[in-house]
Amino acid sequence: MAALTGLTARQLQVWDEGGLLSPAIPSRPTSRGGYTERRYTPIELFELLVLADLRHRGFSVHQLHAIVNTLETQFGARIFDATGGGAALQLLTDGRDVYVRTSRGDFYNLLRAPDQPLLVVGDEGLLKELGGMVRARRRAAKRRVNR
Repeated sequence: MAALTGLTARQLQVWDEGGLLSPAIPSRPTSRGGYTERRYTPIELFELLVLADLRHRGFSVHQLHAIVNTLETQFGARIFDATGGGAALQLLTDGRDVYVRTSRGDFYNLLRAPDQPLLVVGDEGLLKELGGMVRARRRAAKRRVNR
């Protein structure tokens, strides 16, 4: 998961422990003192990709929690639903805030006033639709040894 999302294994662990996004099959202790791997469903992977994208764009973990919680409480939806999962919602960002657009065309700012519809005037071209994209993990440059 870390390689696909661009997150570290520790970030995934913290997000799981903090309740941001938990795997379908959690890690558990083994008889040898280690731990098993966390197992995510394809939907959870997609949601991790969206959350990782938002995190890479500079959104804080606190803001990610707010987005996930607001989608669930205000709209009864998961991130997957609002990013191509067939729900009547679309998740958008302008780089500073995250918005949801309903099938009726209503806009809501998920971070500032999620229960207050926005009046949108002008070009929506500044808003980017969010979706899950696999990130190529950067490899550390190998050092050449001159002999």
